[in-house]
This record gives sequence, structure tokens and C-alpha cells, in this order.
Amino acid sequence: MAVKLRLSRKGRKKAPFYHVVVADARAPRDGKFIQKIGTYNPMTKPATIEIDRDAAFDWLAKGAQPTDTVRAILRFKGVYYKKHLMRGVSKGALTLEQADEMLTKWIDSKEARIASRRENTKAEVDAFRKMVSGDAKPKVVIADEETKETSEAYKAGGEEE
Repeated sequence: MAVKLRLSRKGRKKAPFYHVVVADARAPRDGKFIQKIGTYNPMTKPATIEIDRDAAFDWLAKGAQPTDTVRAILRFKGVYYKKHLMRGVSKGALTLEQADEMLTKWIDSKEARIASRRENTKAEVDAFRKMVSGDAKPKVVIADEETKETSEAYKAGGEEE
């Protein structure tokens, strides 16, 4: 039986939401599956991905083949990095403790970058809403001193010589 890690579409029309599932390759896209290992929501910025890293790693180790999108998701969440580290452990290049430490450090830094991106997005949305509501005027940046002096003279009503 060929097993695949793939997306199962949920959600309404033009608002997709996906479950990351382990399924028989012969089963239909939204049909029968073996195990649900996570979710993927591409409608948020950045996309929201929740995945059980251990279950995904176990299925990859058993030989399950991910689709291209799921492979990208697993790479983004560090499952392929864990696979890489475990291969080093099996060859004797690393100990299990070193591999776990490296994986934890990588995941923490990745989560921090994602959190900062979420904060930036939230700040952008807040600034946009403030600007649209009329509470804040867009900031005008003047390039050089001559242009600044000219604009100040124009605002004062005087003419430049």
C-alpha cells in the first residue's frame, strides 16, 4: 500500500483551509485517511501551520511520500531538519542529545521569526486602519533641505527668490 502525506481541503469556496493527512494514495483527496497530523490555513498572513512534528517524522521514516506542498510545509516546520539530524545520529556523527539541542534551537529561532512577522503584519494592519479611518495622516517625507525650505516657504505663503 502506497502511503502519502497530503492536504485534504476543507473550508468554503474561495476560503480554503486544509488538513494535513496521511492517506492511501488510491483514496480520493477529501476521502478516507489514516491519520490527521496537522492543519494549514493559507488565508492568514503569514500562513498558519499547526503540525505534529513527531507523527510526521514517524510517517516519513516509515516511507510515506509527501506531496510537494506538504514537503514544503514539513521543511518549514523543521521535520526534514529532524530527519537530517537523525540520519547523522544513525551514522554516529552526532549524539541524540546534540541533535535534540540543535533541533530545539532551530525551532525556537524559527518560531521567533514567525512571531516577529506576525507582529509586523499586525502593526501594518493597525496603521492601515488608522489611516483609512482618518485618525492619522500619512507622513510626508521630504528628500533634501532645499525641497524642505521650498515647501515651508510655500506653506507660509511667501515666494522664493
